[in-house]
Amino acid sequence: MTSHASDGSVPVQGYQGLSSDEARYRLAADGPNLLPEGEGNSAALLLLRELVHFFALMLWVAAGLALLAGLPELAVAIIVVVLFNGAFAFAQEYRADRAGQRLRELIPADSTVRRDGRRVVVRAADLVRGDLVLLESGDRISADLKIVQAHSLAVNQSMLTGESVPVRPVESEALFAGTYVVEGQAEAVVTATGAHTKLGALAKLTRAASRPPSPLARELSKVIKVVAAIALGVGVAFFGLTLLLGMSPSNGFLLALGVTVALVPEGLLPTVTLSLARAARQMARRKALVRHLEAVETLGSATFICTDKTGTITRNEMSVVQVWTPNGPLDLTRPEVAIEIMRSAVLCSTGRLVRANGGHQAIGDPMEVALHALALRAGYCEEEVVTRRYPFDPVRRRSSAVVDGKLHLKGAPDAVLPLCGDVPEAAVVLEAMSASGLRVLAVARADDPATGSAEQAEQDLTLLGLVGLEDPPRDGVAEAIVTCRRAGIRLAMITGDHPSTARAIAQEVGLLARKPLVLTGRELPADDATLGEVLDQDGVVVARVTPEDKLRIARALRGRGHVVAMTGDGVNDGPALREADIGVAMGASGTDVAREAADLVLLDDHFATIVTAIELGRSTYANIRRFLTYHLTDNVAELTPFLVWALSGGTLPPALTVLQVLALDIGTDLLPALALGAEPPSPRAMRGAARTGALIERRLLRRVFVVLGPTEALAVMVAFFTVLAVGGWTLGVEPSAEVLAAASGSAFAAAVLGQFANAFACRSETDRAWGVPLLANPLLLWAVAVEALMLLAFVGFPPLAGLLGGSFPPAVGWAMAALAIPAVLVADAMYKTGRAR
Repeated sequence: MTSHASDGSVPVQGYQGLSSDEARYRLAADGPNLLPEGEGNSAALLLLRELVHFFALMLWVAAGLALLAGLPELAVAIIVVVLFNGAFAFAQEYRADRAGQRLRELIPADSTVRRDGRRVVVRAADLVRGDLVLLESGDRISADLKIVQAHSLAVNQSMLTGESVPVRPVESEALFAGTYVVEGQAEAVVTATGAHTKLGALAKLTRAASRPPSPLARELSKVIKVVAAIALGVGVAFFGLTLLLGMSPSNGFLLALGVTVALVPEGLLPTVTLSLARAARQMARRKALVRHLEAVETLGSATFICTDKTGTITRNEMSVVQVWTPNGPLDLTRPEVAIEIMRSAVLCSTGRLVRANGGHQAIGDPMEVALHALALRAGYCEEEVVTRRYPFDPVRRRSSAVVDGKLHLKGAPDAVLPLCGDVPEAAVVLEAMSASGLRVLAVARADDPATGSAEQAEQDLTLLGLVGLEDPPRDGVAEAIVTCRRAGIRLAMITGDHPSTARAIAQEVGLLARKPLVLTGRELPADDATLGEVLDQDGVVVARVTPEDKLRIARALRGRGHVVAMTGDGVNDGPALREADIGVAMGASGTDVAREAADLVLLDDHFATIVTAIELGRSTYANIRRFLTYHLTDNVAELTPFLVWALSGGTLPPALTVLQVLALDIGTDLLPALALGAEPPSPRAMRGAARTGALIERRLLRRVFVVLGPTEALAVMVAFFTVLAVGGWTLGVEPSAEVLAAASGSAFAAAVLGQFANAFACRSETDRAWGVPLLANPLLLWAVAVEALMLLAFVGFPPLAGLLGGSFPPAVGWAMAALAIPAVLVADAMYKTGRAR
C-alpha cells in the first residue's frame, strides 16, 4: 500500500489512503483534529473582576468604615448594592466570551475515509494528515483537504469567504474545514488538522481580537472617578473641620462618612444596569437581540456602519428577474411563456425546490434552485430521464444533459454564445444585464448532439436565451439607509461578492456615493492609517474581502475616532465583530461563531433592524442623561444639610441623617430613575449626529447645580427649620429629640417630594414638564405612586422611621414639604424658557 508522501504532496488518483497503523502513529504525533479551546477566564475570576473594579472598591471601603463606626445597617445596604451590580454584570460577561468554543462545533462528529483500502467511518477528531476523505452532498468538511478526484463537486464556502455562490473546485485544489458540500462527490487528502487549518487560524484571530470598552463604559468610568474623588475629598475636609470644631473623632467620622455617602450616587450603577436591560428587552421585541448590555448605548453612539451584502442588504434568495430570447424579452408576470427555456435550464441542473414539512426546501445550488422555481411557476414539473450528463466544470464553465436525444445546456454566456449561431443582439442584452448587477446564464439546445466527450457533444447549439438572476434587496433597506444619512451615520458595504454585483446592489438601495468608490480587498492600502483615510467617507463599497481585511477595516475606522458597527454572519467575521465597537451578527442565517462573537444579533437578518436598534440606543443615551440629572440633583439636596452644619460651625443640626440619605439613594429614588430610563424615543432621535460626548457636560452641570439642586435643597432646609421653629427651637439651643426627629422627617419628605417634581422635569432637556405628554411614559406614574408609598413607610412606620432617624412630619411639615413640588417645576420651567430665548 502506498503511504502518504513525506513532503506533504498530494497523491495521484488510485491512492487508497493510510493504513490503520500509520493513522494511529500520526494521531499520536500531531494530536486530535480539534480546535484549541483557548485560555478563557474562569467564572470565579470573571465574578471577582465585577466585585473589585474602582467603584465597587470604593463602596466596599465605605461599607467597612460604616461597620467600624457602628452602623451595620448602612454597611449591609451598601454591600447589597455592590453584590447586585456584580452579579448582574457577571451574568452578562459570562455568556459573552464563547466564540472560540463555538468554532469547535463546526467540526462534524464523524467522517468517511478510506483506510487499509476499505471505506470506514471514523471520528472527525481522529483524522490525520494523509487520510483519504470521501465526500458526498451534504457533508461538512472536517479538515483542510486537497482534492484527488471530483465529480460535479460544489462547495459552499460562504462561512469563510462571504461569497454567496458555491464554488466548483477541481483536482489538486484545496477544501477547508467548516465548509460543506452542496453537490457532487469527491475524494480528498487531509493536508492540515485542528489548529493548523484555516478555521484554526480564524479561531486564533477571534481570540486575539479584544473587544474595546464601550463609549458608555468610558464615560461612566470618568463620572465615577470624578464623583469618587470629590466625595472622598469633601469627606476628608469635613472630618478635619469636625476636629477643629471640637467634635469627638468618632462623631466627626460619622458625619464625614455621611457627607461622603451623600455625594456618592449609590443608585447610579443599578439604575444604568436595569435601564440597559430594559432597553435590551425592547430591542429583542423588535428582532434585535443584545448580548452585552453596554451594546445598547454603543449602538446609539454609532457613527459608521460596515454592512455585509448577502442576507442583510439582500434577501439571500436567488431569483430569476429577467429572461431574454432571440424573439425579445419575456413577461415574467406570465411565467408560462418561459416554459421552453426553463425546461432546458432545469434539465441540465440538479438543484431542486422540493416540498418538505408542509413547505418548500431548497436542495443544491441556490442558482439552480431559482431556475427550478421559475420552471414550476411556468408549469413545468416533470422529471424526465437524463441519458447522459456533462457536469459543470470551471474550464468549460457550463453543464449539459441529453434527454430524448436532445442536448440541453446552460453556462456562463462567454462560454456558451461562441458555440451558438450568430445572435448579435445577445451581446447587447448581456452587457445591459451585467451592468445592472444580474448574474447571467446563457441557455441553449442541440437537436442532434454527437456522442463522446462534452466538447464533442456541445457543438452547433441554438441559443434559447439569457436568464438574469439576482439576490434582491430587502424591503425597507433603502428607507433605512436614508434614515442613517439623516442621522449623520456613514455607511460602507463590506462583502466577499464580486465588485460589479456589490456595486449594483449598493446603487439600487441608495448606499453608493455620488462619486462611487468601489475597491477590492487586494486594492486596500497596507498601512492602517492610510486605509482609514481612504475609507472614511460615506457610501464606500469593498468587495472580495478576507477576514483579515474586515479586521483591519474595523481597526482603521476606530483609529479615526469612529464608533464602528460591523455586521457579519460567517466564521470569517468573528475577529472583525470583536474588534468593532459593536459587532452585529445574523440570527437567522449566521453561524454560532458570529453570534457568539457579536454584541447584537439580528433575529430577522434585516439591515433596517440595525437602524431601529440605533434609534433605541440613542434614546437610551438620552435616558441615561435624564436619570443622571435626577440622581445628581438629589445629591445636591442631600449634601446641603451637612454644608449648612459646617458653615454654622456646628450650631445648626444636620437636617438629614446618613441612613436617610441612603434611603433616598437606593430606596425612593430608584424606581423613578428606572422609569426615566423607559422614556420613549424622541422624534428628533434620528436627526443629526449622535451625541457621543461626555455624559456630564457644562449644560447638565448648570442645570443640576444652579437650578434643580439648589431649589430642592432650599425646600428641604425650609421644611426642616420651619418644623424646628414651630417646635420652639431657637438658635444656639439643642432641640429636643422629638422635635429634631419630626423636623428631620419633614426634610426627608421635602427631598422625596422634590424628587417627584424632578422626575417629571427630567423627562425633557428642552420642554417644560407639563409640555410632555403625561401618559407617554406610564411607568413613571407607577414609579411615583410607589415612591409615595415608600415615603409613608419611611416616615410613618415607627420602627423604620426610628432606624433612619426621623419621625412622621406634623401638618406644617407636610405643608412645607409639599412646596418642593411647585418650586422645582417652576424653577425648571424658568430655566428652560430662558435657554429657549
